[in-house]
Order: sequence, then C-alpha cells, then structure tokens
Amino acid sequence: MTENETPSPLRVPVILAHSRVVGLIGWPVEHSVSPPMHNAAFEALGLDWCYVPLPVRPRRLREAVEGVRALGLCGVNATVPHKQALLPLVDELTPAAETIGAVNTLIVEEDELLGHNTDAGGFMRALREAGFPPDGCTALVLGAGGAARAVVYALGGVAERVTVLNRTPRRAHDLVEDFQRRVPAHLAAGPLEGGVLSEAASEADLVVNATPVGMWPEEDASPWLEEVPFPPGAFCFDLIYNPRETRLMRTARTAGAGASNGLGMLVHQGAEAFERWTGREAPVKVMYAACEQVLERE
Repeated sequence: MTENETPSPLRVPVILAHSRVVGLIGWPVEHSVSPPMHNAAFEALGLDWCYVPLPVRPRRLREAVEGVRALGLCGVNATVPHKQALLPLVDELTPAAETIGAVNTLIVEEDELLGHNTDAGGFMRALREAGFPPDGCTALVLGAGGAARAVVYALGGVAERVTVLNRTPRRAHDLVEDFQRRVPAHLAAGPLEGGVLSEAASEADLVVNATPVGMWPEEDASPWLEEVPFPPGAFCFDLIYNPRETRLMRTARTAGAGASNGLGMLVHQGAEAFERWTGREAPVKVMYAACEQVLERE
C-alpha cells in the first residue's frame, strides 16, 4: 500500500438478538487481531456470528468460564495467561488438549464446556508455510507456558531433539517430564541463562520464542540474552505477531538467519477453532487479509 492510498474501512458486524457470539479471553487482549480476523471470516461466509474481545484478569477466570456457559456463548479462544489454568475448569478435554496440557479453545456443546487445543496444528502449518521443514531438526524453544507446550508437542513428533529453556527452570523440566514418553524426539530442559543458552543455540536449526516477551506494548524487550550470538544457520520463529517484527526477529536477521512472526500460527489455529464452532471450512485467505489490514494500521 502506498502512502497516498486509503485502506478500506473495517466492517463492523451487526449484532442482533439471535446472533451467535464467540470471543477471546486473556489478559491483556487489546493487542489481538483475532476479533477482526474471525468477524471477516463470518462475513465472508454470510454467518450471523460475531467475535468479541473479553479481557479477563487471572483471578476472575473461573467466573469468566461460568459466564461463557451462562451467557449462551458458543465458545471462546484463550490466550496468555489462561491456557493451562483452564484445564480444571472445563467439563471435558479433547485428546489434544489433554496431552498438551493446555486449552486455547472452548466449545460449548449442550451447556457442556469442551476444552480443545488448536495451537499445535496451527504452529506446524505455519512453520512449514514459512519455509522451514522441521523433520529431523534440532529445536530450541524459549518458554514453558501453554504455547510452549503446544510447540514441544508438535515438534516432538518430527524433530530429532528439542531443548526447552525457561527463566524458571522448574517449569521447563516439568514440561519435558510430561512429554518425554509421549513423543519420539529427545527432550532436554534448562534455565534461560547465558552459558546454557549459548550451548543450546550452537546446535539449533530452529529457535522458537513461545514467551510473550517482546509483545506489544513491550516491543523493545527480547527473550534472547544480548551476550549470546544468535546462530546464523538457524531459523527463528517468534509466536508473537504484534509487532510484526520483534526485536528477536531483528536479532536473528542481523545474524544472517531467517525469521518469521506468529501471524501464520494465529490464522491457522484460528481457522481450526472457527471450523470447530461453525462446522464450516474457514476462509483462510480472508482471515489473513483481515489481519494484515489491521496490522498495517498500527
């Protein structure tokens, strides 16, 4: 888009008494482009649905989940910091959510809450779409929260080795313990500190940031320690998509490495949630276009 072009206005969905409602719970949610992404998809298919942001403080999560049921919502997505905390709050877990140990999608079925996880599949589709085939790779994952669990689960089925580093090493070790017998890849864990990061980075083909460090509005932050050179032969996949280029991605590109943000993962995990809720095939190209339009304005 040139500086003289005016972007087409975002269309605001008309919400009627019979409209079906889904949304996003997290803290914060102001940065999310999921609402315009899903609303564009609903409009493209002529569905009387709408998607709304629902900021939920961690201490109010239980009440919010009951509200999903009580208010007649059809479901919600969940983002930081609620993915693991949702596990005991649902009526049933899908095999994916139970194995990963995190929920990013709630589906309401006859007043029952089904917890599902679309992050692992969304991550793998986005990673391959970005041009990195993960089969047989040596991966380094930063973080040990809900998103990291999905990434390790996905990579654990195809990679040769996956190392998980976290500022709280106990969480990384717990994650690896949970998955070691469930995936064929060799898993290792450690603290996110200089010497350990340097050693793991020197062997990595793929570096995945599964932490929120560097996300809007803290764009100047990075999970990568400044004293450790980024491996030029590795590919950097940052799950963050706002900003579109994170400080970590700039570090990787400066070192000569390839890099991608998490927009593709957002779209593909959102597409699976869309299909679970509506029973219709998601218009992925429309969802990408809606996200790009929002991010261009920021």
